[in-house]
Amino acid sequence: MSGGLRLLLAAGAGLSVASIYYSQPMLAVMGSTIGASDTAVGLVPTLTQLGYALGILLLIPLGDRFDRRTIILTKASLLSVALLLGGIAPDVGVLLAVSFAVGLTATMAQDIVPAAATLAPERERGKVVGTVMTGLLLGILLSRVISGVVAEHFGWRAMYVIASASVILIGAAAWRGLPNFRPTSTLSYGALLGSLASLWRKHGALRRAALAQGLLSIGFSAFWSTLAVMLHGAPFHLGSAAAGAFGLAGAAGALGAPVAGRVADCFGPELVTRLGAGLTALSFATMLTSPWLEPNARLWLLAGSAIGFDLGAQIMLVAHQTIVFGIDPAARSRLNAVLFVCMFIGMSLGAASGSLVLAHWGWVAVTLLATASALAALLVRLLPGTRTVR
Repeated sequence: MSGGLRLLLAAGAGLSVASIYYSQPMLAVMGSTIGASDTAVGLVPTLTQLGYALGILLLIPLGDRFDRRTIILTKASLLSVALLLGGIAPDVGVLLAVSFAVGLTATMAQDIVPAAATLAPERERGKVVGTVMTGLLLGILLSRVISGVVAEHFGWRAMYVIASASVILIGAAAWRGLPNFRPTSTLSYGALLGSLASLWRKHGALRRAALAQGLLSIGFSAFWSTLAVMLHGAPFHLGSAAAGAFGLAGAAGALGAPVAGRVADCFGPELVTRLGAGLTALSFATMLTSPWLEPNARLWLLAGSAIGFDLGAQIMLVAHQTIVFGIDPAARSRLNAVLFVCMFIGMSLGAASGSLVLAHWGWVAVTLLATASALAALLVRLLPGTRTVR
């Protein structure tokens, strides 16, 4: 694979998945502009995430049945149109419908990752997947920061238009630079979806990867979903911009994904999964000391911990994808769908449980929950299981 193709795949994954998160820092401004209540406009990110989750489950398996290049180009076209419609939406009803469509079509990111694994030489698969995942993760972590700045200076509609233009550019580059992919399955659509359960039952390595990543995602989501609320209260009294700035710390951790891929190529992904879970658990556990620190020291501890657990979570995800992509090359899209469905289930549980725990028992309880989830993921990886495919 050429460096240009790797850059194209990483940028495509990052810019498409970023579309899911642009709206989050802009909700208050969006509501006041179109005259929508906080409750109504709060459904924008909810429907976007729902569309993304359903898209992973219902659309990603098609990558094994049809040419992935055609799927990526089709989704890029539809995503750019959906984002443009979001920028000109006259009322909240249209905006909500568009948000669901953005989530569905932003799943092109999850078509790009197995495409990269297919194009990569076997000896470099972990490295290539790590590079593409760095682009995807930076898209997630930096999207909120970028949209907040753009919305403040140019308005929230400008962010949607800029996002649409960026996806159009990626689609044009993919049309020129992305090769065709030979379908690996002749199953009907119904049979493709039914085979997800068969793959789950058949492959112990898939079950372990999905369970461990799902458990780790509980703590990851619990932290990020409650951070802004915690920082808003005493003793910090900080706004949403400060919470968004912690995403920059997480972005620093995401840069370790390619290194994780290289280690997985050299020493096997099993070692990397354990290192990732252990680093995540340790980073969460250090935050348990925060009640005994001064406010400024607590902020530095939070930033350092964010770098550590983001790095741990991302290298574990890269290692898990290296594992599942090696199970059955003919089912890579479906295997990836199973892994990410479990991951999003964990994210949803983490967001719900994190808010509940924070409200009843405080921030220390949230860090305990996050630490426990990471230790549970580590336990899954330490227990004897099916031998993974290298």
